[in-house]
Amino acid sequence: MSVTTVIRDLSQLLPVAQTACKLLFQECYKAGIRDIFITETYRTQERQNYLYQQGRSRPGPIITWTLNSRHTSRLAWDIAVAPPKDLYDVTTLNKVGAIARKLGITWGGDWVGSVDRPHFEVTPSWTMPKGYKLEGTVIVPTTSKLKVQLIIDEKDIEKGEAGVWDPKSPTMYSAAEQMLEQAVKEGLIQSYHLDDLRNKKMTADRLLGLYITIQQRRNKK
Repeated sequence: MSVTTVIRDLSQLLPVAQTACKLLFQECYKAGIRDIFITETYRTQERQNYLYQQGRSRPGPIITWTLNSRHTSRLAWDIAVAPPKDLYDVTTLNKVGAIARKLGITWGGDWVGSVDRPHFEVTPSWTMPKGYKLEGTVIVPTTSKLKVQLIIDEKDIEKGEAGVWDPKSPTMYSAAEQMLEQAVKEGLIQSYHLDDLRNKKMTADRLLGLYITIQQRRNKK
């Protein structure tokens, strides 16, 4: 793997970090923060060394302060903010950081001397705080073209024949429709998937599968 290869796949993190990240994105969604996305998860030691050299033995601004990052131990992730806001919009990142504190997730914005607002990490012993739980399937975007989503548990979804996905929330339906519309425009999926959604022939499992497929195909571009 090249040192310039960026991994955004959440599944490359340890299970404890995956859970923490999903909880953070869920709570951001509930707080109305839905324009954030993952920019990097696991990072090889070779890539960490390469990034550390920037601004030191290699041209460019310093972008990391350590050779011993939790990225290399699969316990950290970086995020950014989608347009039209700045990529690292301070107001948005500060809001996400405040939520992270409540969840016991370390936020780089709290570090002294080496502030890193896009960075979040946990220890191997992190546990979900009392009173919190994953309330459904959390969609964690890895591109600015998608929004954070929360697909609520099956008991909260009204189903038609053959388990058709029929969310109570118009906002949730609109987000799903926009996601498929964009994917069709990009040539990532066929238009009949969008037609099935509009004709109430889409199941929740199929919609989630489409989301994963879209993400994978975008990352390969």
